[in-house]
Amino acid sequence: MAKMNDLRSALEFLKTKEGQYIESDVEVDPKAELSGVYRYVGAGGTVPRPTQEGPAMVFTNIRGHENARVAIGVLASRKRVGYLLNEKPENLGFLLNKAVENPIPPVVVDNAKAKCQEEVHYATEEGFDIRKLIPAPTNTEEDAGPYITMGLCYASDPETKESDITIHRLCLQSKDEISMYFVPGARHLGVFREKAEAAGKPLPISISIGVDPAIEIASCFEPPTTPLGYNELGAAGGIRGEAVELTSCLTIDEKCIANAEYVIEGELIPNARIREDVNSDSGKAMPEFPGYTGGAQPAIPVIKVKAVTTRKNPIMQSCIGPSEEHVSMAGIPTEASIISMVNRAMPGKLKNVYCASSGGGKYIAVLQFVKSVPSDEGRQRQAALLAFSAFSELKHVFLVDEDVDCFDIKDVMWAMTTRFQADVDMIPIPGVRCHPLDPSNDPANSPSIRDHGIACKAIFDCTVPFAEKDRFHRSKFKELDPSHWVPELFQ
Repeated sequence: MAKMNDLRSALEFLKTKEGQYIESDVEVDPKAELSGVYRYVGAGGTVPRPTQEGPAMVFTNIRGHENARVAIGVLASRKRVGYLLNEKPENLGFLLNKAVENPIPPVVVDNAKAKCQEEVHYATEEGFDIRKLIPAPTNTEEDAGPYITMGLCYASDPETKESDITIHRLCLQSKDEISMYFVPGARHLGVFREKAEAAGKPLPISISIGVDPAIEIASCFEPPTTPLGYNELGAAGGIRGEAVELTSCLTIDEKCIANAEYVIEGELIPNARIREDVNSDSGKAMPEFPGYTGGAQPAIPVIKVKAVTTRKNPIMQSCIGPSEEHVSMAGIPTEASIISMVNRAMPGKLKNVYCASSGGGKYIAVLQFVKSVPSDEGRQRQAALLAFSAFSELKHVFLVDEDVDCFDIKDVMWAMTTRFQADVDMIPIPGVRCHPLDPSNDPANSPSIRDHGIACKAIFDCTVPFAEKDRFHRSKFKELDPSHWVPELFQ
């Protein structure tokens, strides 16, 4: 297995896997055009059709950004994530669960060893402009501006000094200002920012762009799996079996990822707010994971940039919000969280779980549950309740038997068609906090929704009652090795 501790080694590895990498040297405009191209090549997810699951892509000729490259879709395939993390795609949730339970803490290396600081641009220099230094794409022509969609935001609690890393919606607003959107109550960095702001102090923050896949995946864990004080970089080390290397920033008292392609150093300014679409007046932000373009926020926090450091000939990494890439980053950690929660309560009953593409990796979970004795009847619904506890943003949980492939939505729909009756097998749970980016989670849609972001969650029990199992045997085909007849299809 090739060693992958940065983005470049991951891309080189993908070049060795058929159908997993493609490159273009045709000039592309980062304003809407780049994402528009990849929509057809390999975005998948909840992107408007036509789209498909395709290879990762690197654009080497970016209009207005000489010597820069943009990689997109690196994680936009579960199969590709499996290659990159050296695990079977169906076992990724178990891999991440093990990594959380056995973290390897990050280590700090000297600045001289930090590849991310091979080139340094200070905000005090004449002509400094983050919009010229960073080829951040504008996903659609309606976007508020160019967005950093794969920026690993690293900051520390002003009181405890515990650190955390997450991905946020970051819009380049001026030559040295970036707006930062926080989902209310859902991110540890939001707690850090609020503490600093209450004290009237700026919060130092680094944004590392272009890192290895283990860091990107691990950064998407959320409470309760990784509570406040748990640094997800430890889970990234657990995934890769090697500590993540950090280094000290040059202009702020904070760390950044030493092998990142780009690092932005800055401070969240206390009580400073900006309208997200101040430069476009479009009323829109950017395409988000549910498949809709999010509305621009009227007043969100501001990062004042102090410096930008890069590797030589850096590679910008980006993703399309509604793409399969978001499903991988959000969904696989959620699967790990559900596995952990359910296995602690009822070991051996959860065979697997899949956070489906149609839910953007956040809204839908399919639980493959094993009923082996009569007393297991009803426990599948308890497992669904535990899934909601493991990840609060889940909206729908589908329960299927062990003979149904939870990763094949066609098979899940078959189970729903032949094993589900809505009057007895659908369990609605109204009035529960979910996620503000689902446009249906709004008081205009239902009297049970008292505030935007509240939803009626639901369990769809598509399992066969234990006492009826003998009536629901699937057709039994002969087990054999098909590669004897068609080796080219089963290598």
